[in-house]
Amino acid sequence: MEKAKVYFSKEITPENVVKMYEKLGVNLQGKVAVKLHSGEEGNQNYIKPEFVKAIVEKVNGTVVECNTAYDGERDTTEKHVRLMENHGWSKYFNVDILDSEGPDKVLEIPNGKVIKKDYVGKNIDNYDSMLVLSHFKGHPMGGYGGALKQLSIGVASGHGKRYIHCVGKEDGTFEDMFKVDQNKFLEAMADSASVVAKHFENKIAYINVMCNLSVDCDCCQVAEDPCMKDIGILASLDPIAIDQACIDLIYNSKDEGRDHFVERIERQNGVHTIETAAELGFGTREYELINV
Repeated sequence: MEKAKVYFSKEITPENVVKMYEKLGVNLQGKVAVKLHSGEEGNQNYIKPEFVKAIVEKVNGTVVECNTAYDGERDTTEKHVRLMENHGWSKYFNVDILDSEGPDKVLEIPNGKVIKKDYVGKNIDNYDSMLVLSHFKGHPMGGYGGALKQLSIGVASGHGKRYIHCVGKEDGTFEDMFKVDQNKFLEAMADSASVVAKHFENKIAYINVMCNLSVDCDCCQVAEDPCMKDIGILASLDPIAIDQACIDLIYNSKDEGRDHFVERIERQNGVHTIETAAELGFGTREYELINV
């Protein structure tokens, strides 16, 4: 497989997000889903709607999310809709909670390493293409969160999130999520990411914004403040390459907070998600970083 192109710019502005998308040379067609993180109530690090307004308007997109598998302000449709309003998403955009109504859509994963199916919000069928707009940061369980996590946990329904976390246990509970083999969980994430990428094959693009670099995810109500300075924006048509490029930028950083971020990645063996995704073959870890 030839190297993937990953575009990189240090300039983090709304206008530059649009510029980076344009560098990809694609024009997402039809009804476009923009998958991003709505931010848990109380979280201070998530990317705000004002920042993404230009790119969502550029693709004439609908902001999409799914309910969570844990208690909070996003675990039911009613609460999630209210949070979308409180965080300003509904003020600027059409918003769609993909699993707002059942039943879930089941995507089969015949070559999955750990799970053979993925439960996603059924409203995914209403969209022709997808822009995966990720806030790259650390994560308490995944080690890091980027494009692959958005494709997997992000697009999964509330039940689907539990299913991935419990590595295929249909009746998995919240408590079970913390008892599974860590590498199996990461492999299940790669499995589910692969089938969503395939669902939108050739009609999907990825942007990772490396700002507010906390070791904690936007799903954390109480998250650590950022430990590193902002790095930049990356764009690619390959979800594996873009996450690998972000990981490499972290590892090669001379920022004094770099070791703390790396410790979080390595403690959870976060790179194993990328390794497994590459084995599944829906992208490559080999990339050309193109400075913009």
